[in-house]
Amino acid sequence: MTKATYLEAIRQAQHEEMSRDKRVFIMGEDIICNVFGTTTGFVDSFGVERVRDTPISENGFIGAAAGASMVGMRPIVDATIASFLYPAMDQIMSIIAKSRYIYGGQATLPLVIRTCLFYGNSNAAQHSDRPYSMFMNVPGLKIMVPSNAYDMKGMLKTAIRDDDPVLCFEDSTCWTSKSEMPDDPDFIIPLGKGDIKREGTDISVIAVAGAVPLALKAAQVLAKEGISIEVVDPRSLVPLDKALILRSVRKTGRAITVDPAHQTCSAASEISALIVEQAFDALRGPVLRVATADTHLPFSPAIEKGLYPTVDRIVAAARTLVGAARPVPA
Repeated sequence: MTKATYLEAIRQAQHEEMSRDKRVFIMGEDIICNVFGTTTGFVDSFGVERVRDTPISENGFIGAAAGASMVGMRPIVDATIASFLYPAMDQIMSIIAKSRYIYGGQATLPLVIRTCLFYGNSNAAQHSDRPYSMFMNVPGLKIMVPSNAYDMKGMLKTAIRDDDPVLCFEDSTCWTSKSEMPDDPDFIIPLGKGDIKREGTDISVIAVAGAVPLALKAAQVLAKEGISIEVVDPRSLVPLDKALILRSVRKTGRAITVDPAHQTCSAASEISALIVEQAFDALRGPVLRVATADTHLPFSPAIEKGLYPTVDRIVAAARTLVGAARPVPA
């Protein structure tokens, strides 16, 4: 086994699946020049027919990928930044999400749309969105939000093999994470199977994407105070591993949901509703949410960073739940 970063995990997953299946190809803006390092050596390995640069027209090339998938190809679309999905919303919502249903199963759309959550770096309002929760509201789409390199590789390989469309949201705050990678080319992680990143007994912290490392750091802080945190990583939001979440909450009796997206109608809100509806009898306190304020993201780093979930905010929520609230350092 060798270690790989989050971005290298993406490269490995794509290269292995393109080597395994000639129907798989990759397309998007600046693919050949390899801006983020996820297509290193791809033109040499697969040629320009399977490594395709596109014009700056998300509506056009995501629509082309939809058509290609319906006639038997398996495209990987690199849409660069999550905010760039908006120009292609009609293709994603009206065609990609619905075609299998409206054609009664006669059409399948085995495509992956990869896109980066590029927040926390002074990219301002038009480039910092984390819109996965918007797409949770659309039947027909699968949604993955890996928090580390190991999960990214296993889940991306699964997504490429899936006959349904998958949106892969890649959290840039996790890019520097490294994981041991299995040598098995058939290593996959099923979508809909979450993971317990840390066992605990007092509070279940269900964290999404880049909030997972924050929750793990908060758990270390709280352990010194005698508060035991269980960190639950759903890994995919659609399908969602409801059984894992509910099992954890029934064990601890307390829950905090942590989500880098805006709080209103967030993944955190949906998971909180699930807990209240199906594990209310096990709760010893309210379900708390730690998410991003409902405001557009400013360019100013000093203002921006405080809007997202932080270790201190998770720690403060946990202390409140166990009745040990105290002032949080500025």
